[in-house]
Amino acid sequence: MLPRERIAAALRGATPQGEPGLVAFITAGYPQRKKFREHLSAVSAAADVVEIGVPFTDPMADGMTIQRSSREALRQGVNLQWILDELGAIKDRNTPLLLMSYLNPLLTYGYERLAAAALAAGVCGFIVPDLPLDESAALSAALDVHGLALVQMVTPVTPLERLARLCAASQGFVYAVTMTGTTGKSVAVPDEVITYLERVRSKASVPVCAGFGIRSREQVLRLRGHVDGVIVGSALVELLERNESPQAWLRALRHDTV
Repeated sequence: MLPRERIAAALRGATPQGEPGLVAFITAGYPQRKKFREHLSAVSAAADVVEIGVPFTDPMADGMTIQRSSREALRQGVNLQWILDELGAIKDRNTPLLLMSYLNPLLTYGYERLAAAALAAGVCGFIVPDLPLDESAALSAALDVHGLALVQMVTPVTPLERLARLCAASQGFVYAVTMTGTTGKSVAVPDEVITYLERVRSKASVPVCAGFGIRSREQVLRLRGHVDGVIVGSALVELLERNESPQAWLRALRHDTV
């Protein structure tokens, strides 16, 4: 099975009872660089896919929580090479891993070198929020050599023709942003968001995951049956800041009781 196929398979096989799969985001090396492997292991035990944020100086799509975590991780010396080295040293890697990175660190590293290093480190794919589909051919080609995913993002205001193109190009899953703006705010999931998510699913051949603002079991229940997965980020980062159990919280999102 290709690495990108592992992502889709994990989401589709997550919960046969109809619960959406869980994609859990953490910022690499935050809150403490020395605890990265510990945090990754704990999150991986309760999530179906883990999205690892590569710290960046200007994370334009992210709200204050992830901006804060990114700055602190950079202060502690976390960078792309350190993340790849850390992941490469982990022997048991059952949960598919994605790297979420803005383009500059990837471009600086070199696409072909990046793809080979990512495969060796057990990474299954990438999310690059500031890379438009129209400019993604070079990175996509480098990742494709190793069967790695390039996940595309869509929003409620994406025109229908472009939505179809993004869904057709996305690998692993389609990242369906639930609102305009940055991450971190809670989303009430009104009817128009459900209609939008159903529209995305009608165009996608891979799983569809809803992200931005997912914080509660009530939101997950509202989304159940309309998406294949939910992406949790800022709320999980804040939980790690408080030194609370990510496993208990993630399991509570999936079930009515912990």
